[in-house]
Amino acid sequence: MSIAAHVFNAVSDVLRRPAMRPVTRTFSSLHATAYRLTGGRAQNAKYPTMLLTVTGAKTGKPRTVPVIYIRDAGRFVIAAAYSGSDTDPVWWRNLKADPSATLEVSGEKIGVTAALAGEQERPELWRRLVAMYPYFTEYQKRTTRQIPVIVLTPDQSVG
Repeated sequence: MSIAAHVFNAVSDVLRRPAMRPVTRTFSSLHATAYRLTGGRAQNAKYPTMLLTVTGAKTGKPRTVPVIYIRDAGRFVIAAAYSGSDTDPVWWRNLKADPSATLEVSGEKIGVTAALAGEQERPELWRRLVAMYPYFTEYQKRTTRQIPVIVLTPDQSVG
């Protein structure tokens, strides 16, 4: 593993700690603001990024997080990796409670419905996610859970 990967892993280990949640939320909020101000153009082109807005299961309030994704036949595919934590990210728990969400991709808002990738398609989607973002392999090694692969299908009303 490269020095950069070791540093990245060390930082993500720190940010996953419960005491760091306010810092992580602030970072996500700043990331979302920068994304909106630039229409997503300030992101690393190697890792396509979008904003995912879900409804808080407990609060009912909208919650927005930046996530990296791949495209698959008109759908968007993401991984609930949470840097290899043994718990699911809150946004995934919120999506399990209410699978309706909104994406912001390159300045466009898209209504979607989330679902866990099926057994048949998950291996190929996971392979493609790892090809795009190799750190997912390290995250999977860190955790006892299988990292969920989520398929976001645009609503029919979206052209």
